[in-house]
Amino acid sequence: MSKTKAWIHAFRLRTLPLALSSIILGSLIAASEDKFNSYIFILAITTTLFLQILSNLANDLGDSISGADNDNRVGPERAVQNGTISKKEMKNMLFVFIILSLISGSILIYEASQIITLQQALVIFAIGVLAILAAINYTIGKNPYGYMGFGDFFVFLFFGLVGVIGSYFLHTGYLNWSILFPAASVGLLSAGVLNLNNMRDIENDSQTGKRTLVVKIGSKAAKNYHLIILSSAMLFAIIYSLLNNASIYQFIYVLSFPLILRNISIVIANKNPRDLDPELKKLALSCFFFSLSFGIGTFL
Repeated sequence: MSKTKAWIHAFRLRTLPLALSSIILGSLIAASEDKFNSYIFILAITTTLFLQILSNLANDLGDSISGADNDNRVGPERAVQNGTISKKEMKNMLFVFIILSLISGSILIYEASQIITLQQALVIFAIGVLAILAAINYTIGKNPYGYMGFGDFFVFLFFGLVGVIGSYFLHTGYLNWSILFPAASVGLLSAGVLNLNNMRDIENDSQTGKRTLVVKIGSKAAKNYHLIILSSAMLFAIIYSLLNNASIYQFIYVLSFPLILRNISIVIANKNPRDLDPELKKLALSCFFFSLSFGIGTFL
């Protein structure tokens, strides 16, 4: 594998649709209220892409250092673990994406400064810095939170609440408390993808000291947890629509429900954790489809 292909592989482009789901949903809901800014949308997408790639690279490096990446691991081979990219090269690239995230995020806040106060801008910048720290500290550091079972919470927070509510606020300059429901839906679906990943890797993670939530509670409880969070994601979407007196046409997002229900069924019936690997991509795309259809439905 060439160095260029190795870097593209390390960026893990298949994870990007999931990362963009929250930005698309928050932006489309804002657009349905005639509050859409194309520059903010592009900058929010760009910043999110940088943060997601930063997280992927940090995960690659952190799991290699800890030993979680080894020959027994299921899933795509990591660049540092197989030696294609050195640890020093990966650390340098992490620094590059930290800078890119800061620059893009700062321009985004500057663009939004036309409708938000200085105090609000500082709060958003602080949240952006926390997002960078969260992307890195998932697997890197003395006490990476991904190794202590807190990964699901941070995915729910940043892929759901922060992404949807934050992008909506940057477009509109105000908050609508009911946005919490679709934001929670996306956050829970994203947490479901992580739960799938951790169920797939439970054997290797438990042997290498990576104490994910799945390792802590066991496979049986993890299946019930998967059922609860994905069911809640669908329920929260319906609650939002009912609270906002949505027309029947706005329920177009229910077309994504069979895909989500299928995922739940496969997880509940699963006997071999390794067989869950293909379901990660499918659930991520289901989340993207849900966000897109939910957003489009707000116009109907």
